[in-house]
Amino acid sequence: MFKKILIVIIFSIFIITVSKANFDINVRTAILQDYHSGEILYEKDADRKIFPASMTKIMTSIIAFDLIKNGELSLSDKFIVSENAWRLSQAGYSSMFIMIGDQISVENLLKGIIISSGNDACIALAEGIAGTEEEFAILMTEKAKEIGMENTNFSNSSGINAPDNLSTVRDIMIMSRYLIKNYPEYYKYFKETEFTWDRTGGDPIKQGNRNPLLYKNLGADGIKTGFLSYEKYSLASSINRNGRRLIAVGSGFKSKNSRSKESIKLLTYGLTKF
Repeated sequence: MFKKILIVIIFSIFIITVSKANFDINVRTAILQDYHSGEILYEKDADRKIFPASMTKIMTSIIAFDLIKNGELSLSDKFIVSENAWRLSQAGYSSMFIMIGDQISVENLLKGIIISSGNDACIALAEGIAGTEEEFAILMTEKAKEIGMENTNFSNSSGINAPDNLSTVRDIMIMSRYLIKNYPEYYKYFKETEFTWDRTGGDPIKQGNRNPLLYKNLGADGIKTGFLSYEKYSLASSINRNGRRLIAVGSGFKSKNSRSKESIKLLTYGLTKF
């Protein structure tokens, strides 16, 4: 009996090894994890340094969630928009379109960050919490080290151009898993497909979530896209289907279409081969 069990185990390991060896996706660096077991199902140069772009905003949100959980902040608290934050509301940036002097609730800023990917909302939240974005970035990096992100340094709250705002897809995966595990009540924001900001001095602005997987019939419920001209396209994604949750992170997709197609391929591989 023991011999039969041993043969089955060895055969299963062989099948998984062959499966991993014959699979690849068209991206510079990527990783796939089974959320519940923690097993890494696929990786490709997963410790290569990347510019995390807007995936940085996952940590920006986590800092706020930590403070809310500890009773130091509430969703209804309001922060005043500085000129520094407003400047990123102008054309050419991913924005929530806030105005100088606006008093905006933490909940609306979080939706502006998570759903609309607003760089302006990131600065308003960072300044409201820590006084300056630089001080907030220190909190972000400290939190990264605390949860095991060994190769990450955050230098701003949004992920826009900064040479020392660095991470890896493995670290982004660790951060994503921490988010889902510790803040399920707030993680729901990441699956919302649109957010309407009733802005000052103009008609309300409705923006859709940039995560393409939310619009597919996959069971995707997050997490965050990113783009920088020198990093190209990135995506931290998660699906929850039939009791299984997978987390995938990729950076260096050549186009929006490739980001969507290859991420679906990676997640489907995890669902069907393991």
